[in-house]
Formats: sequence, structure tokens, C-alpha cells
Amino acid sequence: MPRPVKKATAAAVRSPAQQAENFRRSRHDRALETAQDYVEAIADLTVARGEARVVDLARRLGVTHVTVNRTLARLQKSGFVNTEPYRAIFLTGTGEKLAAECKRRHETVVSFLRSLGISERIAELDAEGIEHHVSPETLAAFERLLKKR
Repeated sequence: MPRPVKKATAAAVRSPAQQAENFRRSRHDRALETAQDYVEAIADLTVARGEARVVDLARRLGVTHVTVNRTLARLQKSGFVNTEPYRAIFLTGTGEKLAAECKRRHETVVSFLRSLGISERIAELDAEGIEHHVSPETLAAFERLLKKR
């Protein structure tokens, strides 16, 4: 008995080069999301404690100190942080700018979700994911709506 012929899905129609580009983009986006989380946490720790240390970042982000050290090495290569062994971690001007943008985006998303009647706890949890993926256009719409209230 012959097998039914399946229709090609959109993924099956994409060329290997297109699929590779999609995966590269996805990896880049995840790396940027990690960078954003780290610079935001470093900025928060610096304000709260006067410095950010590996152990503090590991605790705050729920990862090991090995993960923090590896990520900090990448962030230093990207120009977001300055680090020295056994010393505090400092944001560069570029890192400070990214941290401020992340904080503003996070606060906007939380405020928007709260304006919909979502509890503070859930708004904070949801904003942690949304803030990294919301487009500038959507974020601007959130801000316009919030100003009208």
C-alpha cells in the first residue's frame, strides 16, 4: 500500500543556507539576551552593593561561578565589561548604556503588564522574557499607552 504524500512544510522548503542563517540568528539573539541579563545584573549590584563580584552574579543569575567567568570573558571581548581576577566587575561606557536600555525596557514592559491588571510577581516574571524580544515598535506603543493613563 503506498504511503500518503506529505505536503512540504515551510521549514522543508528553506534552503540549507537559509536554515543555517536562521540558526545563526537564533544563537546571536540568545547571546545578546545573556549579555543584557548580565549587564543589567552588574548595574543593579553596583548600585546596591557598590560593586559586582562573580559570586554575587552567580547567585543572582542562578548559575555557577564557572558560567559567570566564561560569560564575563565574552562580555569583555565584546566591550561591555572590564574585569580582573579576584576583583570587582565594572561596566564600560557601552555596558552602562546597554544596562540603562535594558532597565528602561524592563520597567516599560512591567508597567504595561501591570496596567493590564497582572500581579506584580507575574508581571516581573513575564517581563524577564518579553523584554528581550519586544520590538522597538511594540515597546514604543507600550510607552504611548502608558503615557495616556
